[in-house]
Amino acid sequence: MTRPIVLGLTGSIGMGKSTTAAMFAAEGIPVWDADAAVHRLYAPGQAGAAAIGARYPAAIGVDGQVDRARLRAMIADDPPVLNWLNAVIHPLTAADRARFLADHGGADIVLLDIPLLFETGADALCDAVLVVTAPPEVQRARVLARGMGAAEFRLILARQMPDAEKRARADHVIETISTDQTRAAVRALLQNLRASHA
Repeated sequence: MTRPIVLGLTGSIGMGKSTTAAMFAAEGIPVWDADAAVHRLYAPGQAGAAAIGARYPAAIGVDGQVDRARLRAMIADDPPVLNWLNAVIHPLTAADRARFLADHGGADIVLLDIPLLFETGADALCDAVLVVTAPPEVQRARVLARGMGAAEFRLILARQMPDAEKRARADHVIETISTDQTRAAVRALLQNLRASHA
């Protein structure tokens, strides 16, 4: 039995990754979203919330869910908190991803939407990697339009691999300037992947 082609999707903040992932989903491709997996783990009673609550009870809201704003503030005040958090959460997200891959073993292509794909070494799980990109001024305008401050934007960029390096390591690159152009590029890539693995 053949297994699915595993396509990794990544891109820096504001590059159109979520929009592009939604286009793959609209084409019938099963999508695993790393950020959504973390949200599930942070929900009341879930393993992520339990581990964080045991170590940092102040990071848990009254509803039992991880308060992401408090957690971000704790990381800003004490950066080693992030290392501890990654050590706890990454194995849990890996298990969630493994379940997704097992559940969709019959698909021809699956998409792993992972913001820190290269940074965490998750590209090793992929048959091909797609990087979405946009000019720096477009990226900045998109992020600031979401209500994020310039300082927080700079901090996130500093933690991410530079866009040029991601593009250099990618098997495929899509520039997300217009919705129609991006959708056409997604469809062309799916056609290309299916033809090359036929």
